[in-house]
Amino acid sequence: MRRYNFWSPILLIAVALIVRSLVTNLGMLFGMSQEAASNIAMIAMVIAALIMFNRMTKARRKK
Repeated sequence: MRRYNFWSPILLIAVALIVRSLVTNLGMLFGMSQEAASNIAMIAMVIAALIMFNRMTKARRKK
């Protein structure tokens, strides 16, 4: 654990939570019910986390 980057998991969690909040608020703004907006936000959160993780690991493999 000599060169472990503590910022990567914190950044990943922060991006996932921000995307979830943003999608939930936008869904409710456009007239969706809270449950439907929350479900779509959960899917968007998982997709954003996977994209972010993929980009972080791809940059690490190139070094």
